[in-house]
Amino acid sequence: MNVRPTILVFAALAILLLSFAKADFPTAEELGERLFSDPILSLDSTISCASCHIPQFAFADTARVSRGVGGRLGKRNSPGITNMSARAHFFFDGRALTLEQQVLMPIQDTLEMRATPELVTMRLRRSPEYGPAFVHLFGKEADMESLAKVLADFIRTLETSDTPFDRWMMGQPNPMSEAAVRGREIFMDKGKCFDCHFSPDFTGDEFRNIGLFNGQNLNDVGRFAITSDSADLGKMKVPGLRNVAVTAPYMHNGMFQTLEEVIDYYDNPNAFVHNAIGRDSLLSKPLGLTAQEKSDLKVFLEALTDARF
Repeated sequence: MNVRPTILVFAALAILLLSFAKADFPTAEELGERLFSDPILSLDSTISCASCHIPQFAFADTARVSRGVGGRLGKRNSPGITNMSARAHFFFDGRALTLEQQVLMPIQDTLEMRATPELVTMRLRRSPEYGPAFVHLFGKEADMESLAKVLADFIRTLETSDTPFDRWMMGQPNPMSEAAVRGREIFMDKGKCFDCHFSPDFTGDEFRNIGLFNGQNLNDVGRFAITSDSADLGKMKVPGLRNVAVTAPYMHNGMFQTLEEVIDYYDNPNAFVHNAIGRDSLLSKPLGLTAQEKSDLKVFLEALTDARF
């Protein structure tokens, strides 16, 4: 019996197994990042999460409402998804309570990615890239639970705090300009912005009706669709304002294209929607902001932009 070939075969197998054991598998966050930009999660492999949450725009969309599979139009603006780790509710109506719940909903939504759990898991398990990665990370084949985990873990990495505002707060170089500092005072006091946009991420995670519901041309009932509480009619989740300068258009329906329009609206909502139903009492009277105050307020909002954007 020739032993040498047998020894060589076993040696080759040992090397192969060792290299597999040391394979450079992605972390959960890295796997989530890859899948975030991969259209494999949509029905016809044409739409990815990044199609509507564009990385260079703080993971927001530049369209008033996004287009899904087959060109279907969504119902609301796709907001930026940075700084989501501390949020208590997700979507404008707050229907998801965790990131893990939130990330799976667009994948299965008929106006968005239109996929089914069966289709998605089959593709992931058959993928030579993703299949082994899920087994390595979770000790089992890919399923919707582990998919939610890696996507949510990636989104939790999108925390941003390298802004002129943060440098100003910490006394570091390159802080806010004098105009931005004046704008912050308007934000905190006369503009009443801080009443809703507080906390480090400039949101109180509350639901407010800012006057964009009239039951006619503006008929998105918002939070009411989830709670059936008449007090919630027209209320939407207050978004965080970090990176807001790069996430236009604004509001749940994308009706404003610029920060100037947003500031003008809050200064006098009745000039835009005079027949609003249930508008918050904070906006019952015009703010009376001057042109200079509006300009300074805009400069402050721009100072909330992270260096990566």
